[in-house]
Amino acid sequence: MYDRLTALAAQVRRRSALVPRVAILLGTGLGAVAERIVAEARIPFGELDGMPRATAESHKGEVVLGRLGQVPVVAFSGRLHCYEGHAPAEVVVPVRLAKLLGAEILVMGSAVGGLDPRQRVGDLVVLEDHLNLMGVNPLVGANDERIGPRWPDMIEPYDRRLRALAQEVALARGERLLEGVYAGVLGPNLETRAEYRWLRACGADVVGMSTVPEAIAAVHCGLRTLAFAIVTDRCLADALEPVDIARIIAAANGAEPRLSALLCGVLERLPG
Repeated sequence: MYDRLTALAAQVRRRSALVPRVAILLGTGLGAVAERIVAEARIPFGELDGMPRATAESHKGEVVLGRLGQVPVVAFSGRLHCYEGHAPAEVVVPVRLAKLLGAEILVMGSAVGGLDPRQRVGDLVVLEDHLNLMGVNPLVGANDERIGPRWPDMIEPYDRRLRALAQEVALARGERLLEGVYAGVLGPNLETRAEYRWLRACGADVVGMSTVPEAIAAVHCGLRTLAFAIVTDRCLADALEPVDIARIIAAANGAEPRLSALLCGVLERLPG
């Protein structure tokens, strides 16, 4: 894997010498960020030998290197998911590639179901912790110390200083930003009523089908992580309605400008 990653990094560097400080996985809620980047290079995944392909709807599948404001960034506009059939180690290739390119910080966005009855559709959440209920882990198998340690400590998967900065920016913008624990499930089906009850009883505030493998890989390779989520539907076991994908997509699209603006505000305030 390390040899494959270094080969990928070499291919990217042939297209741009920019050294990113921040890596952005452009999942749900952060897609508009790609248009704000003053790009030096846009590289389709298909032009990078060894890069997994994104198949999820609306995920374009390209690496973007450039500047967001004054901050050098690398953005991946093609989120990978285990439910697509990708192995966990494939899902986290963008995270590990970003580290090799020079990134220090990872930012992610995703759509989630809300388990807390106080949440509203369209609410923004910054993750403080997670429950890995996916049954997979990108670190299973032989460990390569060049990528990260055998036994990474997961006491703080989401950086508290970055979370505090996000709250400062949200307060200044008059934005409601909740904090919560993310339950990562494999998908692609949504959960049963009993599963929603169980997730809430376990301490989860939101549930989704991404984020956790990338957060584990980020800790493993030494990236500080900030993860946001948009509540696109309310998953209250005793008040469930049939899933309406059009409404979920509309909720995500409606909140995206707010989340993109919040992220840009965080990057503007990053200490030097």
